[in-house]
Amino acid sequence: MKAAIYDGPRTVTVKDVPDARIEHPCDILVKITTTNICGSDLHMYEGRSSFETGRTLGHENLGQVVEVGPAVSKVAVGDWVVMPFNIACGFCKQCERGLTSYCLTMQPKPAMAGAAYGFAEMGPYQGGQAELLRVPYGDFNALRLGEDAAERQLDYVMLADIFPTGYHATEMANVKPGDQTLVYGAGPVGLMAVYSAIIRGAGRVWVADHRRDRLQVAEDLGAIAIDTAEQDVAEVVKDATLGLGADNGCECVGYQAHDPQGQEDASLTLNGLIEAVRFCGDIGVVGVFLPEDPGGAEAQGELEAKGKIPIDFGMMWFKGQRMGTGQAPVKRYNRALRDLIAAGRAEPSFVVSHELGLDQAPEAYEHFDARDEGWIKVALHPDGHG
Repeated sequence: MKAAIYDGPRTVTVKDVPDARIEHPCDILVKITTTNICGSDLHMYEGRSSFETGRTLGHENLGQVVEVGPAVSKVAVGDWVVMPFNIACGFCKQCERGLTSYCLTMQPKPAMAGAAYGFAEMGPYQGGQAELLRVPYGDFNALRLGEDAAERQLDYVMLADIFPTGYHATEMANVKPGDQTLVYGAGPVGLMAVYSAIIRGAGRVWVADHRRDRLQVAEDLGAIAIDTAEQDVAEVVKDATLGLGADNGCECVGYQAHDPQGQEDASLTLNGLIEAVRFCGDIGVVGVFLPEDPGGAEAQGELEAKGKIPIDFGMMWFKGQRMGTGQAPVKRYNRALRDLIAAGRAEPSFVVSHELGLDQAPEAYEHFDARDEGWIKVALHPDGHG
């Protein structure tokens, strides 16, 4: 089968690899028809993680079941399914608590938790930017889709990661009807946080970024754009809230946050939210932060390379703010969000800017990583159908 392989920093190669196959009685095998490139993939693409060369990328995957293991009882051949990027067992202590993003069974390192497709430090599992994907515990991990799945793949594939992740940011931020919410980052996840805040009934949503093309998409959703190249975020928000600040905020950028001049600062967005969110407000952090960053010392400093980020904790404590962090437990949200899509109440495909074949993955990564104008979200189609 063909797959997009990580061959080193800023090098992705599409090559033939052994076919994915059933390895456990609970596995299913999925023919991938749509798989997205995620901003998290770019951390690995740039060599800013421990991701090994020779592995297949891709954790946002949708397709059709072509084979099931003998212990699979719910999912059937022919079903259209979307897989959470979290690979979970369904029966460990964490999964029983709904924390499938921190599954203890699928993570092979005893001191770690959480597993994912094609992701650094999250198990040996291959990614789905390929023609076939092995899905462990298929009955638990595959979300079955309705009759409109083939025609609405671009909507449903967002259930693999960024739609639930954006929603998780608003859940941790405790966004309620009428709230005034600030989202840092207008990339795909930030746009999904904006979308989710609106779905949850937020009265006013700001989004802060310095990319005009992405801010325009946020404005089209009904958000208020703050161009960080020209405006002070906290000043804009406080001026609109009698000096109090936003009710809550979502961090959707991560450890490679940078200013409009390109200078990296992992504390930039966190401190921006601490300053702009009001006393006793909630902050949800879904941007990726890592304990080890191979490129961090050169880009930022020795402490940042070890995940030690100088946030304004004294101010956060003084303001009585609460901060939720971590990867989204996708299964907590994906069924309800699927049903919103099926009912026509949500259309997260608005974020897709490019649809390409799998063979075009190398150029897609190059453009997406460079944040070229208009390259907001890329969907790849291994079956050649857009």
